[in-house]
Amino acid sequence: MNTCALPTSATTVPRLARLGDLMRRHRGWILGIQWTVLAVYLFLVVTPAFLPLPESGAHLWDNLTLFAQLAFWGVWWPFVLVSMMLMGRVWCGVLCPEGFISEQVSRFGLGRPIPRWIKWGGWPFVAFLGTTVYGQLVSVYEYPKAALLVLGGSTVAAIAVGLVYGRGKRVWCRHLCPVNGVFGLLSRLAPMHFRTDRAAWESFGGGFGDARGTKKVIPINCAPLVDIRRMESASDCHMCGRCSGHRDAVALKARVLGSEVAQLTVEQTDRWEVRLLVFGIIGTAIGAFQWSASPWFVQAKLAAAEWLVEHDAFALLGDDIPWWVLTHYPEANDVFTWLDGLMILGYIGLSALLIGGWISLWLRAAGRLLGEAEGHLRLAYALIPLGGVGVFLGLSGLTVTLLSAEGVTLTSLPAVRGALLAIASIASLVLATIHVHRGSVSGLRKTSALLAFATGAAGAVLPWIVMFYVW
Repeated sequence: MNTCALPTSATTVPRLARLGDLMRRHRGWILGIQWTVLAVYLFLVVTPAFLPLPESGAHLWDNLTLFAQLAFWGVWWPFVLVSMMLMGRVWCGVLCPEGFISEQVSRFGLGRPIPRWIKWGGWPFVAFLGTTVYGQLVSVYEYPKAALLVLGGSTVAAIAVGLVYGRGKRVWCRHLCPVNGVFGLLSRLAPMHFRTDRAAWESFGGGFGDARGTKKVIPINCAPLVDIRRMESASDCHMCGRCSGHRDAVALKARVLGSEVAQLTVEQTDRWEVRLLVFGIIGTAIGAFQWSASPWFVQAKLAAAEWLVEHDAFALLGDDIPWWVLTHYPEANDVFTWLDGLMILGYIGLSALLIGGWISLWLRAAGRLLGEAEGHLRLAYALIPLGGVGVFLGLSGLTVTLLSAEGVTLTSLPAVRGALLAIASIASLVLATIHVHRGSVSGLRKTSALLAFATGAAGAVLPWIVMFYVW
């Protein structure tokens, strides 16, 4: 894959490359940052779970539970997603506590080879759907015990994988992390990445030196298991800087925003990535963020409850359920019944199928209009801006709620949300236009294909419009 560099001055690119070299040379500083982030992360995840729930009148500045809630779900997650689209996976390589601890423990673990079942390409899709849906059932955004269960459970799993597989590697991050696929997709948009110059790599010489013995190849430990020699995409690279300058061929470089997606070929696409984007990041996420605000959900639940009462079927109305199965906090007057759980599963599942199915249908129509049997796969990647912005808007809803409880009124919020949706829609249409014009069919078929894409993309926009401006 060829990614185009930004038309910058002669000094800009060297400065960016020097930044990568600084990351390599000052690895100790990065390690210090990672240990600090790990300590803060563990404190904010573990401590609130053993404290009483916030009382009425508690504030962000005097209640650790509320502060941790804002830190994790109101600031951390939304802006980590933004960082992926602007800086690549810097979070993963420099700040992520889970990847860091998994790599550290794997240094003295069993070091076993990675089995085939772990390398299955569907894990990012399954893990994202599983954690997203389960998080809704236990109200992970609202309650610290649920956050400890979901976030802490993921961290424990990362440590366990690190203790068994790999040697100084991030096997968990590469294959099993629930957000690895999401981060990999969003980072394809980033206007900077570490890239290997294959010609420079080959001309550097091999082994321990060239004919004059002046060049020495220093081994690089790539923790996320990236093939550095062939590294062009930002999808798997954790931007840690360890390989910067390796063989005089690897450097941090600028590129046009979204250029990797724009130049993607069918051979470079991945079906599981497309499923994650269409049915996960877009379909499932919309359902997960919508159900609690949806009047349709309330009406359907009331109708189901009335039917159960009329037929003397009270089992699904029981609420004596452990908090780690369904939300159960009587002290906060927040208790889910079995019916609640089933309705949440049904709403999220139906949203994923309807929205994802609608988008898939029109993507396939666009691919056929372009005369490409698999053309819908590369067109799907043009939806990444819409997917990323949609999840950001959903997560930032909690930020708005917490700030509103403190008396902070965001008067321009509707305009900002509308602007973000408009920018994401335009970005997706621009990327799709580039893909469509790469086809070899007539102009009319290209126009029809672009209209088909736009019709499908509307399925990723309208649910947010309904949620923010209709309900």
